[in-house]
Amino acid sequence: MKLAFIGLGAIGKPMSERLIDNGYDLNLYQRTKPNKDAKRKYFFDPIEAVSDCDGLLICVTDDNAVESVLFGDNGVSGSLKPNSFVIDFSTISPDKSISIHKRLGKQNIFYVDCPVSGGTEGAHNGSLSLFIGASKKDCLSFEHIFQVLGKSINYFNGVGKGQQVKALNQILVAGTYAAVAEAMELGKMLDLPMDDVVAALKVGAANSWPLENRSKAMLIDKHPLGFKLELHHKDLSIATELAKSINIDLPIASRVKEMEQRLMQTGLGELDISVIHRYISNKRINH
Repeated sequence: MKLAFIGLGAIGKPMSERLIDNGYDLNLYQRTKPNKDAKRKYFFDPIEAVSDCDGLLICVTDDNAVESVLFGDNGVSGSLKPNSFVIDFSTISPDKSISIHKRLGKQNIFYVDCPVSGGTEGAHNGSLSLFIGASKKDCLSFEHIFQVLGKSINYFNGVGKGQQVKALNQILVAGTYAAVAEAMELGKMLDLPMDDVVAALKVGAANSWPLENRSKAMLIDKHPLGFKLELHHKDLSIATELAKSINIDLPIASRVKEMEQRLMQTGLGELDISVIHRYISNKRINH
């Protein structure tokens, strides 16, 4: 199976590396010229990258980026083979996924939305959670791709359903990150032995992925990139718009979205989402 991969960012690049390491023939599209690597096939023309491929994998930032990859001025949709497939690992709106599915379907190309969760760690380790907007039967011919990339592979029968589940995921991420940030800052202000505190909290009902993996970053104010604050803010916008469309209010997610917006205005959007603790610790941001 010959594949092309477009979107070699913080998540996409390690995903592509795992596929190559597991024997996949992968064409990599990259805008800028990389260092020479005999094991990697880089292309600087996306149309050339997808030529004669059985499938295209996409992992880009948002609706507009996916639209551009497929249907923009140098879009690749017209160069995809009939009976090929497109797996979109990007987090975009459910409506955009449905629209793309219909457009590519007219060319006899199967599009599936498959947003992921797990950050850079999960991408490197092959332990991502995959939310797939299709049935397992639909994906039988390429399900091994999912097995290489993910530890939790979840099928939701219907295009756009993967994006809807990802929206729920990001709502939960918002609340838990904000709660861990508040707890860490309050604990520091109380002069508690925070390493011991975190160890104790991990055992009880308060445990969460952010507590396990990002509490230390918050305590020492160092933020290795797992997932950019600005990207999570974009994802929360999708979730709140989805809720708005069916007249549901999301007060906690909306509040965290505001916090993130304030942090982005101070130039922190490129940092890991764990930087949200600075909203609480820095009065200049709050007031």
